Order: sequence, then structure tokens, then C-alpha cells
Amino acid sequence: MIHIEKLSKHYGQKVVLDIPELEIGRGSCIGLVGNNGAGKTTLFSLMLDLIRLTTGRVLISEHLVSESELWKNMTASFIDESFLIGYLTPEEYFYFIGDLRGANKATVDTFLADYQEFFNDEILNSRKYLRDFSKGNQKKVGLVASLIGDPELIIWDEPFANLDPSTQIRLKNIINRLNAPKDKTILISSHDLSHTVEVSDRIIVLEKGALVRDIESTPDTLKELEQFFQV
Repeated sequence: MIHIEKLSKHYGQKVVLDIPELEIGRGSCIGLVGNNGAGKTTLFSLMLDLIRLTTGRVLISEHLVSESELWKNMTASFIDESFLIGYLTPEEYFYFIGDLRGANKATVDTFLADYQEFFNDEILNSRKYLRDFSKGNQKKVGLVASLIGDPELIIWDEPFANLDPSTQIRLKNIINRLNAPKDKTILISSHDLSHTVEVSDRIIVLEKGALVRDIESTPDTLKELEQFFQV
């Protein structure tokens, strides 16, 4: 699904990311963890062609991200609230994304009905613009909107941040439900080791721009990661 080779990002003399090779197969849920400045958001931004790479290449389903547009038809993401359009209401934003994904309003409404519990009566029919929502509720909108159109590849940066405990649990249930058929590839970055290990099949650890761990999730993975980050 995803092939990365000789990927690096430099800012002047500073190397913020350097990954010689990384393969991510279709149908897996990958947890990307690391301290602040480890390169998690930079990696996602390079994978999504949001910033220009210094060296290397990224392929999604054999499409070169920096040159092709075809990978975009199967990929959805939410990095932060800058992905939203602040002067729209949630409904307007969902319909806008639906239109981009070829889904009419009725289809979007049917889709949104499955996320009523996640929204917790705080999103729809609020008569508020997205810019007036809390960061947590903005995140709810962005995460759900990214799922419109049934994408094959889902990339979420810090999806658990700014969410209350009840919503975090609901989000874990959503991720597990998406991952169950093993027909989607899900990439999640997070500072929350427990949540990330719980939903992921595989954990990738970045440190100072380098890939330092790549392990399958097991009952002992959380303890292993906690020991790693205590050093």
C-alpha cells in the first residue's frame, strides 16, 4: 500500500526526518509514536505531499505521491484544524467534503447517522461555525469528515488529543470497527501510548527523525514502549 525509500526532510543544515525504507501493507492499522520533534507530523505531511521532500520518494498503491494525483482518490486525512473551513457550519463542511468525494447530501446524511454517539449532540444542528467550536469538537468534525467516501487509506495525526475520555473511547471503537474487515490501511500518530497500542497492529517509533523501533503489537508492547521512553 505504502512504500517509502530514502526519504528525508532538511531545513537548512538541520535534518528533521531520515527514513531509508519503510513498507506498510494494505489492511493494517499502524501506530506512529515519538516525543515532540520526533518527526511524526513531518512524515505524514511528506506522505500527503503537503511539504516538499528533500530526498527520496513516497508511493501509495504504486503511485508516486509527488508526481501523481491518483493516490488522492483513495486517501483521506486529518492533521489539524487547518484542514477545516472555519466559516462553514459542520453540515456545510460535511456536504462540501461529500461533494468532493462524489456523495450527495442524502448519502452524507445517512453516513453521519452512524456517528451520532461520537458527536454526543454537540456538532449537528448547533447553528455554529466551525471556528467557534472547541478544539475537541473541531477534531470530531475533521475525523468524521475524512471518512466520507469510504477511503482505503486513512491518516490521522494526534486523533486522541483534545478529546474527553468518553469520546476517546468512542474513537477507539470507531478505529477498531474500521480496522476489522482489514480492507483499509490506517495510520495514527499519537503521544498516547495506551490508546495507540490498543488499536494498532504495528507500532513504529520515531526519535529525532529516525525510525528506531518497528514492532508488531503484542500484550507486552505497551510495557516495552514505556520502558523505552523512560530511558
